[in-house]
Formats: sequence, structure tokens, C-alpha cells
Amino acid sequence: MTERDLATESQRTQRKFSLRTLRILAVYSLLALLLYFALRNAPLIDIWNALNNLKLWQIGSILLINAFVITCMTARWWIIVHAENPAVPFLSLVGYRLSVFAVSYITFGPQVGGEPLQVIYLQRNHGLTFARAASAVMLDKLLEFLVNFVLIGVGVWASLRVGLVSDNGNRLTLSLIGLAVLLALPLLQIILLYKGFHPISRLLLRQPFIKEDSKTVRLIIVAERMASAFCRKHMRSMILAITVSFAGLAGIIFEYYLMIGFLGMQITGIQIFVALTAMQISFLMPLPGGLGALEASQVFALGTFGQGASAAISLTLLMRARDILNGGIGLLLAGKGITK
Repeated sequence: MTERDLATESQRTQRKFSLRTLRILAVYSLLALLLYFALRNAPLIDIWNALNNLKLWQIGSILLINAFVITCMTARWWIIVHAENPAVPFLSLVGYRLSVFAVSYITFGPQVGGEPLQVIYLQRNHGLTFARAASAVMLDKLLEFLVNFVLIGVGVWASLRVGLVSDNGNRLTLSLIGLAVLLALPLLQIILLYKGFHPISRLLLRQPFIKEDSKTVRLIIVAERMASAFCRKHMRSMILAITVSFAGLAGIIFEYYLMIGFLGMQITGIQIFVALTAMQISFLMPLPGGLGALEASQVFALGTFGQGASAAISLTLLMRARDILNGGIGLLLAGKGITK
């Protein structure tokens, strides 16, 4: 390699480092701004009193409902895997799910990052091929998006009902049309897979900068084709997995309702959907566990309905404690599984 090539390579490395540094600074600046917005009007003594007044049976109820939600999330994935691999045990997937949650929770991004671990567990511990494991994870994530997008859609409707989003004529209509298209994407993807179309593969193959013969592209194409074949062959399992997904969503809504009530907040059912949707959107931010975004979303949403910042922060701390417990168990299980 010539000196000129070395200089060019050095410049590229410095440029990549600079861009990475700028991204990190931007993310942490956003995090600091969101945390400041959330905590500036929250008296710490009020937060402590709200959490300290929780009864043991109330904490137990929250953990019980959370266990139900985790069971439903695992059941959705297990139904998909079990349809073609009946030997895979359900309890093993519960541990995998907690490990995946832990990795996704601490990863920069919209609650993703642990999916490769799902594939690795299925391949290493249960003998599935890489492509088949990837197709199962693809379908599981697709159904997760479907349920979450439905909740966001209901939340937007609730925001209109309570006047949080004002009607500005044509602009609002166009925004709602765009939202409706976005919400329909996971369902449309399932329909296309059932009909034998492979939209992700086609999109990838049409990009001039993507090499068709790369291992990653070939894996995605094979996994999507397997997912398509699964939809046609196991439609009953797909319907059952969707049903379990919505049962898990009901658990999330009920858990949020219990937390609101246990902390002494008085808001209506429609307002709960608005605040819950704000929570879901905060997890789409490129921050680990939506840190800062979650707190800001609840302070804003609940503050709109007359609740104090201390009550909103108490709620988010209760959520954080639950997630850290789940994530801690998941990291222990992940470490144990990886070192085997």
C-alpha cells in the first residue's frame, strides 16, 4: 500500500470517528435535554412519598401482570417456532425472551438489537438452520410491530377525542392518512407474504449499492421466503399468534392502568390510552430503553391531564424498576447461555 493510500485510509478512519463522536454527542445531548425537561418541576420528596406508599400486594400485582405480558410475548414466538419444530420447549423460550429484552433495552435504537440473539439460541440450542430461525424471528417481530402500531393508532384517535391534537383541516387529514398507511404496513406485509410476494427481498435487490451474492442478502431472501411459506402453510398458527399478541397488549394496558391507580392519579380511560401511546412512541427514540424520552413523554402527557410532574416521574421510576428487574434476569440468563 502506497503512502497516498495510507493517507486516504487514515482520513476515512478519522472521518468515521468524527461522525461517530458527533452521533454520540447528539444522542447524549438529546438525552440530557429530555431528562431536564422531565425532572425540572419534579420534587424528589413527592416522588419518594408516592413510591414509598405502594403496598406489597400492589407491587406483586404489577409483577404478576408483567409476567403475563412476558408469557404472551414468548407464546407468540413459540407458536411460530412450534408449528414446524414441536420439540422446542416453551420454558426455554421464556428465558431467551428475557435475554433478548435485556439486550434490546440497553441498545441504542427503537427497542431492537436482541433479535440476533433469538436466532443464535434457536440455532445453537435447538438445531434450527440459521435461515429458519431468522424467518421465525422475522414473523415474531412483524406481529410485535402490528400490535404496537394498533396501540399507536388507538392512541392518536384518543388524542383527537381529548383535544390534545387539534383539527387543522387538510393538514390533519393528510397526517391521519399517512398514519393509517404506516399502521397498515405490518398487516400489509403479512398479506403479501401469504400471497407469495416478498417485498423486502425485492426492495433489497433493486438497490444498486447492495451485492446480490452477499451472505446477508441471501439470508434475508431465504428467511423471507420461508416466512411466506409459513404464512400459507400455518395460517391457523398465525391467527393464534396474533390473538396471543393482542392478549399481551391487553396486559400492557391493564398494567399501566394499575400503576396509574396505585400512584393515586385520576384520569379517564381515553386519557390512559393517550399517555400509554406517548410511552410507546418514546421507546421508538434511538436511546437505550427510551431513557429521557420516556420520562419526558409521561410528564407531558400526564401534565396535560392535570397530573403533577412528581406523579409522572414516580410512574416512570416504577416502570424502570420493573424493566431493570426483567433486564437483570435476562442478562444473567444470556451470560449463562452464551458461556455454555
